[in-house]
Amino acid sequence: MMTENAYIPSSGLSGKLKRFRARLFERDPIHIAPDRLVVSITFDDFPKSAVECGAAELEKRGWRGTWYAAAGFAGTDTHHGPMFDGSDIRRLADSGHEIACHTLNHIDLGQTSASETLADVKANRDALTALGYHSGLPAFAYPFGEASPASKRVLARNFETLRGVRPGINRAGDDRNLLKAVGIDGGESGLATAKAYVDEGASRPGWLIFYAHDIQENPTEWGCTADQFRDLLDHVSKSGANVLPVTEAYRTLTSS
Repeated sequence: MMTENAYIPSSGLSGKLKRFRARLFERDPIHIAPDRLVVSITFDDFPKSAVECGAAELEKRGWRGTWYAAAGFAGTDTHHGPMFDGSDIRRLADSGHEIACHTLNHIDLGQTSASETLADVKANRDALTALGYHSGLPAFAYPFGEASPASKRVLARNFETLRGVRPGINRAGDDRNLLKAVGIDGGESGLATAKAYVDEGASRPGWLIFYAHDIQENPTEWGCTADQFRDLLDHVSKSGANVLPVTEAYRTLTSS
């Protein structure tokens, strides 16, 4: 099993052009028109701190989340802290949370071939099965939010939804193959931004997906504290949003 240092995807003009191409091509527009904000709380990679705090806080409110598991991290330590293991996967699934797919090795899919993408995704599925998870994995999130037209094309055949990290609220015409999502990170300013998206969605409904990493007293730049996480959930609750895991939200929104 792997360990990970904080990988930084390509930046500068080449990175911007690559991300623009990913947004422009291989799109599959969604057709949704909710009359009430729908929120999905998701977790990427994911560390034990997110399982211990995140799941408990959701369950207190009668909610469930979506957990994008990169099984190569299972049982390891990363910059996020101790990562999930098989018992965490089984506990989340048994409690009604959605287990979803990342890649096994958390690779940058903006730079890999279609065959490499599919191989790493298959390896992740197999590893999750070995950890004791035997149900389907209809939802996928791109590691680092990095996609390419090729990865979108091949993954769209294997998953109902593909999620990125470009911030925003998903509405009619947005891309099923690269859904927008808002990070629960960035300290107090990041929390204020997340709350502002909730307020926007309450006044102009759509589908707002949040993603979190570590939840601990001294979080990484990609994480948050337990108090910040609770504060955001309380704000979501006060908005009157319907909180659903990703696949349930997608199926509900597209069937109405």
